[in-house]
Amino acid sequence: MKRSNVLRLFVLGWMTLVWVLLWGNITVANVAGGALVAVVVSLVLPLPRVPVEGRVHLGSAAYLAVVIFVESIRSTIAVAWLAIRPSAPPVTGVLRCRLTIKSDLVLTLWTDIMNNIPGTMVLEIDQVRRIMYVHVLDVSTDRAVADFYRSARRIERLLIHTFERDVDWQPSAWKGASEGRS
Repeated sequence: MKRSNVLRLFVLGWMTLVWVLLWGNITVANVAGGALVAVVVSLVLPLPRVPVEGRVHLGSAAYLAVVIFVESIRSTIAVAWLAIRPSAPPVTGVLRCRLTIKSDLVLTLWTDIMNNIPGTMVLEIDQVRRIMYVHVLDVSTDRAVADFYRSARRIERLLIHTFERDVDWQPSAWKGASEGRS
């Protein structure tokens, strides 16, 4: 079975599961109704095809999830401290971060991760040059700025290790075709 067909079946199964969970009980009618809704939604509102240029490494993905969780907890504590500490509000700023991520999909994942870590928000993306402009809640010290860059680089390295290893990398045939269009 082709990879794209397996992915379609997975998406249909996922949408069916969500439907059943929304109804709250597993019955034949709920499963059949969920499957029908999933098929209709997939046909009426198809998602655009996304080029897959690498391969997912599950061990690295699990480690990445742990690192994201730890970074989120660490950042939540830091933001909470900035909110309740008895001093002036923190100095905020926009920092520029150049990335070496190749895939647009992985670039989107990096952006989503950074937006979900408290105290950071991606404001602008230069997709061609792979430069991100990120608003950071605390840039009052050199250490705070270094901590941001350390975190951003670590997440970038882990994403590359999880999705873009050079051994598995195959540039998408769609990329060249879509870049020629305006």
